[in-house]
This record gives sequence, structure tokens and C-alpha cells, in this order.
Amino acid sequence: MQTTLLTAVLLVVAAPVVAQQPRLLVAQKGLASLGIVDPSTGVVTASVAEGGVTGHEVAASPDGRRAYVPVYGDSGVDKPGTDGRALVVIDIATEKVAGRMDFGHGVRPHCPVFGPKDGLLYVTTELDKTVSILDPATLKIVGTIPTGQSSSHMLAISHDGRLGYTANVGPGTVSVLDLQARTLLKVIPISSNTQRIAISMDDRWVFTADQTQPRIAVIDTEKNEVVRWIPLVGTGYGSAPTPDGRWLLIAVPDKNAVAVVDLKTMTVARTIEVGKSPQEVLIRPDGKLAFVSCIGSHQVAEIDLRSWQTRRYFSTGLGTDGLAWARGK
Repeated sequence: MQTTLLTAVLLVVAAPVVAQQPRLLVAQKGLASLGIVDPSTGVVTASVAEGGVTGHEVAASPDGRRAYVPVYGDSGVDKPGTDGRALVVIDIATEKVAGRMDFGHGVRPHCPVFGPKDGLLYVTTELDKTVSILDPATLKIVGTIPTGQSSSHMLAISHDGRLGYTANVGPGTVSVLDLQARTLLKVIPISSNTQRIAISMDDRWVFTADQTQPRIAVIDTEKNEVVRWIPLVGTGYGSAPTPDGRWLLIAVPDKNAVAVVDLKTMTVARTIEVGKSPQEVLIRPDGKLAFVSCIGSHQVAEIDLRSWQTRRYFSTGLGTDGLAWARGK
């Protein structure tokens, strides 16, 4: 009996701990679901139904265990359609819905971003002209910040967690937010229509794409004004900086390409062919790969950032749009 007990103890001690592997999260806008992708194989391991009209964007929790998907609705920005009022929480390991919260009325919640210092979840709530602040553990709203503008669609947060910047599509502006005081600091005019937003790794620059001309605005975060424009080969859209701070990758949907901006010279250094109508760019945390959602071809393109070549494509479902990286444990 002692031998049997000892053997059992040794087996328990020696049993391997199965680690949660990194996952690429894909908003499948045309399916009203979240795709969970094994990035090593490019295979969608699950499509988790959101239980209603679709979410466009997704954020992974800092521990990589959960995905947070605001349910926007079935419309485009400033267009007729349903007004989403919910946020869905998905457990990535079990590939199931783990929670759901209701904003109380239609707000068209859209872009979720985790605060880098406070761990709170910031979500643009367009119809209220606010950014809502959620406790991700309790799914309670703990605060709001006015943007002073309609269609505050996308959000970027500074790496020190002090400031937020929203791209306000229809007004064509950017709102600068004090996240600690929860106040609006300034509204910066861009053009009559602007889309998407990103911030440089050193928090010095904010970038947003003009939708009326093929160019991207560069905002100086000290001056809170546009200080230059970078010409593009076509109309820009989603963008992301590389972790080393050297490059900005920006999707150019009408050219089926990604432009690579040299942030030292503020000029386009090269363009990379991808799938049809690229929308969002996500850089893997180690800076070796970029993922680009291609909504027109229902794919994610994987770009090798050492060779600047598109390495492969993943089939990721109808309406492939928002992306997030869920790190493994």
C-alpha cells in the first residue's frame, strides 16, 4: 500500500502542467461571433457566438484568459441600424461565453482597450459621446469620460495610462482625454472624416487616417495639434507601431496593401501586398510578425517583419475585422 501511495504521489508531482497557449482573436463581424485562432497553425479552433448583433472589435485581458467584445450592432458608423448595448466576455480556454453586461440603453459600444496601469477596461460608447470605464472583474461601469463629439469610434491610450485619444469619425476630429481626472482636454480638428487611431511607443505622436485624402495625420502630443501629414498610396485605415518604435504599419484598403512608415523620416518606406480590403493591424508582442485583418477576403495576412513579406494567410471567417493577441500562460 505504501508503494502504491508513493507511486500515486510521484505521478501527481510529475504530471505536466498544461499551459494556455497564445491565441489570435478575430472579430468575425459577418458571423456575429469571435474567432479563436491557433497562430502556430492558422486554424480557427472555435467561433464563439456573441448571442446577438455583431461585435466589431475585441480586447484580451492582460493575463490572456478572457476576451471582451462590445456588441456594436448591425450598422456602420452614423448609419441606420440597431444600437448595440452589451458587452460579451469569452473564456478563451473553454471557448465559451463567460459573462455579459448591459449598458442599460443603446450606445453602440465599439473599441475596448485595457488601461496599461489601472487594469480597467475603457470602451467607446458612441451614442453617449463618451468613453465608458468598466471594472472587468465585476462588469460594472465605474466611470465615464465625455468626448465632446459624436461617433467616437476608436480609442488609443498612452503607455503611461494618463491620456486617451478618440477618433471621432463623422466630425473628423480627435478628442484628447485625461483618464485620471476623467475629463475632456481638447478636440483636435483633422478633416471632415477620420478613421482609426494609434499612438507611438514613446507617446510622442498620435496617428489617425484622413478618409477624404490619401494621408495620415501626425499629432504632436505635447502641442495637441496636427504637425504634419504623411502621404499614402491610398486611403489609410487601421495602424499600429512596432515595439521598437521604428515603424508604423497602416492598412490601405483600396490598394489591398499595408504601408510601412519610417517614423524617423515620417515617410512611407515600402508597401506590402495583403488580402482584399485590409482593416486592422496587430503587431505580435515580440515584434517579429504582424497580423492584418482582410475583411474583403475573409482572411488574416501574416507579415514577417524581418523580410517585410506576407508569409501566409489564415481563413478566419466572414467579415474578419478586429484583432487582439491573447498571450499564453
